[in-house]
Amino acid sequence: MELPVISNTAPESSGGGCSSSGCGTAPDALSHLPDSIRSKVQDHPCYSEEAHHYFARMHVAVAPACNIQCNYCNRKYDCSNESRPGVVSEVMSPDQAVKKTLAVAAAIPQMTVLGIAGPGDPLANPERTFETFRRLSEEAPDIKLCVSTNGLSLPESVDELAKHNIDHVTITINCVDPEIGAKIYPWIFWENKRIFGVEGAKILIEQQQKGLEMLTSRGILVKVNSVMIPGINDEHLKEVSKIVKAKGAFLHNVMPLIAEAEHGTYFGIMGQREPTPLELEALQDSCSGDMSMMRHCRQCRADAVGLLGEDRGAEFTIDKIEEMEIDYAAAMVERAKVHDAITSELEMKRALKAAPKFNPEAGEEKPATRPIRIAIASKGGGLVNEHFGHAHEFLVYEVGPTSHRFLTHRKCTPYCMGDESCGDGETVLGQIIKSLEGVEVLLASKIGFEPWADLEKAGIQPNGEHAMEPIEEAIRAVYDELAAAGKLDMPAEAKAAA
Repeated sequence: MELPVISNTAPESSGGGCSSSGCGTAPDALSHLPDSIRSKVQDHPCYSEEAHHYFARMHVAVAPACNIQCNYCNRKYDCSNESRPGVVSEVMSPDQAVKKTLAVAAAIPQMTVLGIAGPGDPLANPERTFETFRRLSEEAPDIKLCVSTNGLSLPESVDELAKHNIDHVTITINCVDPEIGAKIYPWIFWENKRIFGVEGAKILIEQQQKGLEMLTSRGILVKVNSVMIPGINDEHLKEVSKIVKAKGAFLHNVMPLIAEAEHGTYFGIMGQREPTPLELEALQDSCSGDMSMMRHCRQCRADAVGLLGEDRGAEFTIDKIEEMEIDYAAAMVERAKVHDAITSELEMKRALKAAPKFNPEAGEEKPATRPIRIAIASKGGGLVNEHFGHAHEFLVYEVGPTSHRFLTHRKCTPYCMGDESCGDGETVLGQIIKSLEGVEVLLASKIGFEPWADLEKAGIQPNGEHAMEPIEEAIRAVYDELAAAGKLDMPAEAKAAA
């Protein structure tokens, strides 16, 4: 099998301030892209770190069958208590999926993207997938259509995808070496039979690479997802990143393995460990020298609805949708107003970022300060607007003397669910603190006395003084305050090395 690498030379970083190319001068990982690509993705919640605070997405579960077995996957079809790819509460027919999409789009005008991502593989269910896309491209032309696939059936599907005006495709590529692939994929279903081990992985890799090149040759944007599996493909993903970039992918999303025994996956049952947050960040930084990296992925369910990080699927079950009266023509008018307002706000913020800054202290020599990680509790909108005890996740930023960058999100069980479970917070708080490894400051709209004390003991400074402020303004204010107090001075050995 020939897998040519067009270039093994990593482009030099143009960023400054923090420790990798994504920092500071490029807080949005898409900022360096050509205008033709950037215009297609800058308002896409799954591709743009900025847009995901404002625009929502939804998945419809019309594709139950799959043509490969992944050791990290166990599809579940009646599951409301797990938040990971491959699980859904209801599998839908194309007709039900179209009704649900129109209902959600009318109720949540910020919803701009409809994706099909399982719970199996969309292209292993071509009739159901393409019937849904065909109907939606006709009945809801203001919604972007996306598909996520393992790539095995991609080459023969590219022409059909292009017919439905789908200009964003995600391919999951975990390896480019069949020997490594055999440790991830026990079998594939190919030409009416199961093919096992290295032979099956080799076919899958060839199909993925071929499909990727076919899509990009047609001008369809391709994002590549990879699951980081410690000890199996973690080091190898650096090579994957180089190759998929050389073949035309514009964005790489390295995600952590989810491997809990109760999910029933092979890796979960066998005790395969998940990467730590810092291991994931280190790999993303290593890959970012070769490829634009996505860092805000939430590894959504195959029936997720709403802003990234939230799931409003329970509001739109099949029985509830059947009772809804939807005037989509009227909804499109309202949706256009909402989209215009959000776009105007984002354009204003982008213009302010790009404008020259007046700095009366320019030229003055300041003490060298070190970057720190700051975690944010946010419900969306780019604001510090979530109570610590209610947070399901924290957004983690790296902030330096003149710049900042979004690093990742850290999922958690909420410390307080608002009922008697609040009193069980001790164990949960320990888990939250563990998930915040490397973080020095935590901003939330409110933080209770008890978690406040434990966070401080763990070396994390809680801060509730920036409630409802824009995140970027809040983290800059906190950093400057700590720097002015001399709490971020660079260690002597770091100064000597600088």
